[in-house]
Amino acid sequence: MKYATRFYGSAARRCSARLVFAAGILLFAGPAAPAQDHALTAIDVARLRSVSSVQISPQSNTSAAAAYTLSVPRRAFADDDGPPWSELHILTPGGESRPFITGHVNVNDIKWTPDGQSISFRAKRGEDKETSLYVIDVLGGEARKILQHDTGIGAYAWSPDGKQVAFLATEKEPKDKKERQDKGFKAEVYEEGLRSVKVWLAAPQPARDSFSDDEPPKPKALDLPGSATDVQFSPTGQHLAVALAPSPLIDDEYMRQKLHVVEVASGKVVSTLDTVGKLGTFRWSPDGRRIAFIGAADLHDPAEGRLMIGGVEGGAVRDVLPNYPGHITSIAWQDDDTVMYLVDEGLWTAFGKVDADGANQKTILPAGTHVMSGLSLAANGLSGAMICESAEHPPEAYTMVHGDAAPRRITTSNPWLADRRLAKQEPVRYTARDGLEIEGVLVRPLDEEPGKRYPLILSVHGGPEAHESMGWKTHYARPGQLAAAKGFAVFYPNYRGSTGRGVAFSKLDQGDYAGKEFDDLVDAADHLASTGLVDRAKVGVTGGSYGGFATAWCATALSEHFAAGVMFVGLSDLVSKFGTTDIPQEMTLVHATKYPWEDWEFFRQRSPITHFQNCRTPLLIMAGADDTRVDPSQSMELYRYLKTWGKTPVRLVFYPGEGHGNRKAAARLDYNLRMMQWFEHYLKGPGGDPPAQELDYTGLKPKKSEPDDSERAEG
Repeated sequence: MKYATRFYGSAARRCSARLVFAAGILLFAGPAAPAQDHALTAIDVARLRSVSSVQISPQSNTSAAAAYTLSVPRRAFADDDGPPWSELHILTPGGESRPFITGHVNVNDIKWTPDGQSISFRAKRGEDKETSLYVIDVLGGEARKILQHDTGIGAYAWSPDGKQVAFLATEKEPKDKKERQDKGFKAEVYEEGLRSVKVWLAAPQPARDSFSDDEPPKPKALDLPGSATDVQFSPTGQHLAVALAPSPLIDDEYMRQKLHVVEVASGKVVSTLDTVGKLGTFRWSPDGRRIAFIGAADLHDPAEGRLMIGGVEGGAVRDVLPNYPGHITSIAWQDDDTVMYLVDEGLWTAFGKVDADGANQKTILPAGTHVMSGLSLAANGLSGAMICESAEHPPEAYTMVHGDAAPRRITTSNPWLADRRLAKQEPVRYTARDGLEIEGVLVRPLDEEPGKRYPLILSVHGGPEAHESMGWKTHYARPGQLAAAKGFAVFYPNYRGSTGRGVAFSKLDQGDYAGKEFDDLVDAADHLASTGLVDRAKVGVTGGSYGGFATAWCATALSEHFAAGVMFVGLSDLVSKFGTTDIPQEMTLVHATKYPWEDWEFFRQRSPITHFQNCRTPLLIMAGADDTRVDPSQSMELYRYLKTWGKTPVRLVFYPGEGHGNRKAAARLDYNLRMMQWFEHYLKGPGGDPPAQELDYTGLKPKKSEPDDSERAEG
């Protein structure tokens, strides 16, 4: 493993850019100076960095010190293939960003130690066989391992005095089972014999450069009813809050988690909160009397997004902001009685606070200017850190102290973006055929000419309980600025069923697979054509997961409206999908509202494969070969029917070793290239037979003399 731990002292990267506002709407102009003369390329997309988490120091007062992780993609053709690296960086109270643990490293789950003098994190370093727990002093030096476990350490929490760590891990497999496997007896009994994730208590190793020769005390597993997904110490140190699912099955983790209060001294559950449906993050109040969490309104709520508060005694919980027309995404206690929160409202994020009893709600920063996530507050509640993104940059670290009018950007992870011309991005609202208002984000073509019509790519999010915002819209599977640079318009609709507009809106598609929800996509294309921007005969559609389902439906049942499609890890047969997915209950409870055997004909008619003979839309299908959420057979079925039917071009691409979305650098770049090749061929090019199946990598391989732009030390 190649990594470097760094002291304070490298040049700080400062951000002096300010967001420009006019009439309450963030304006995104093109070039700010003549030097910006390059459009975004596929290689640019492949090297985009982003801040993935930020944690403010508990001791921050009127100035903010914070730690953050930076996602750094590997370089295709230059680095060993794999997912992005994750680096640790520090934000000083003076506003400087300094690298701490950088290079070929994977730093995860960063937390400040209770004394605020060190940062802990999970990682596999050196000769580690499993993920261990490390700390590094804020003054620099070498990170030191303080805890290890046979099966690796998952989510963890510090006791308030720093003398204990609670962490999640499975038990080690029995020795005789491992011996049988080594002899070839590797039969797997499906969904049986799964090892539950347990909560363990351990004393961290004293602050030394490495483990001593003395055998450290072994962690103690708590005997709790279920499989743990998260754990937090109470501020008093007397209790743990533990999220438990009935089993390690993904469906149970999705739909049946409960919050339990566990007494540390006895290791026993003393109370259970009446949570229902999907469960998000949870936080103890500073006095340890209450727990705030992001939960669901009911069992059929498609997404956790309600601010709920319950007492340490368990039982009933309060929906603090009932009927709020948005979705809470992040929470933190400001004091014993007040919770601060981030909430998605439409295409933006609002920042607010409210008392635990629902009184005194106050909006600190209204929606309409920022897209925020990952709120972290200091112990005094007067300073905070968060992640913000915009049309001009991917997620970056921001800080905000009491009295500030808006968050202040601290990091600039992609300084070279200043030399790229970006197309204009704007909010769009239109009326669906049944009168419902739908909104979305439009990226206009770069160098757009007045009066000219352009090909359109509809980029459809998954879920469908996901959400589009006015943030950064370009990723390996999201065309955004890359497509705009090639002369496309790109639209990201928040069709009915999306989050960000309250529970009622997110339920509008329930029991109506591929019904009005996907009619909203056709209506979006019609609206953009009516404005004069879009050539209605040249509309493409793409998306992953549920967005892949949308793409398959648009290419078959709605084929007359779409000239090209790129389907990613998508659904094609709702009957066989139910039988092969790891979330059948989630599909039923929050989407279909009935089981296939209760209405076979409904599921058959709402399956794209039923309408394959209507397909005249050239379709590129791509999928992870190891996907457990949407089995690869969903892609194979639609491909085989269309290929055998032979009436329209179709191509199937599998990515070995990838699951429900691509993680590795080569697979991401390959996907991006194939997606754009397909759309250029069928929406701007000659069409007809599919383009060459072998990609042209000319100009994509870095030269040996070309320096890495990472600015990170390796060694």
